[in-house]
Amino acid sequence: MTDKEKQEATAVATPPYASDALAEETVDAVVIGGGAAGLNGALILARSRRSVVVIDSGSPRNAPAEAVHGLLALDGTPPSEILRLGREQVRQYGGRVVSGEVVAAAPAAPSVDGDLRFTVTLADGRSITARRVLVATGLKDVLPEVPGLAEHWGHSVLHCPYCHGWEVRDEPIGVLATGPVSIEHAYLFRQLTEDLTYFTHGTDLDEDSRARFAARGIRVIDTPVTEVVNDADGALAGVRLADGQVVARRVVAVAAQLQARTQGLEGLGLPVQDLPKGRGFASGAAGATEVPGVWVAGNATDLVAQVGASAAAGVLAGADINRMLTIADTDAALQKITEATPEAATG
Repeated sequence: MTDKEKQEATAVATPPYASDALAEETVDAVVIGGGAAGLNGALILARSRRSVVVIDSGSPRNAPAEAVHGLLALDGTPPSEILRLGREQVRQYGGRVVSGEVVAAAPAAPSVDGDLRFTVTLADGRSITARRVLVATGLKDVLPEVPGLAEHWGHSVLHCPYCHGWEVRDEPIGVLATGPVSIEHAYLFRQLTEDLTYFTHGTDLDEDSRARFAARGIRVIDTPVTEVVNDADGALAGVRLADGQVVARRVVAVAAQLQARTQGLEGLGLPVQDLPKGRGFASGAAGATEVPGVWVAGNATDLVAQVGASAAAGVLAGADINRMLTIADTDAALQKITEATPEAATG
């Protein structure tokens, strides 16, 4: 198994859960993605008495992590437990959570009163029709192709000083550079330890940054890293350089490239944007996109959002979807009255 395959295998290693039946009738909203953003968006919609279905592939980005940190009142809670509670709460208000992988999503013919419709198709051939769509598919971390790196992802190989920094404080930490964003990454991890080594790994590091690193006691190594080295118990012990030298480290920090999960959503025609740390869907206020009837929330559009921020984005999107649905419902009711009593239209 290659390092990339190990990373992908780790990403889907999540506990199974009971799946609801897929609704046969047209629903008010379908949420693609059952993480913090998707579930919180669905919760808002369900509490607004909207019929909502969450389609969840069961592969959250933070699955390898032992706990979520920096989330008020839930700090230290395992990601799987937060999702379990979230699914229960969505269901408490009549929402459905369906286990499945979306392979296609696209606009469909509008209703007789002109309201929007979308069709979402799953890998097993089932499909569902919805009036509105919330995309909350999250993202994937694209790690450098360094042997041994992926197997420690989420444990000794980390990306976020706020998610994992306290747990690795005072450890010998190495920053494996992926580009200019790694310079700031180094300053953030230097806050957590006095023993920090920066591996340029073929990236540029200007003289000003080298001087600033030296002022903070950050060691710089320009020799490329060839592999991650483990100790006898399988724990991360260091990195091997191209010259054969092994630099002892207990933790490696990597500013991985962040890529929104877009597979299967091409039919929606959502615009994407390139950002300094990766690529994600473009969105505006409350997650609205330039495609009428489609919203985006969480890491699929905000690449650096933590769990709390993603959940909050889901709230905003869910509320905005409900607002737009109330307008559509009112328009349809008025149209129905006008068609039944033509004289009402003329006064």
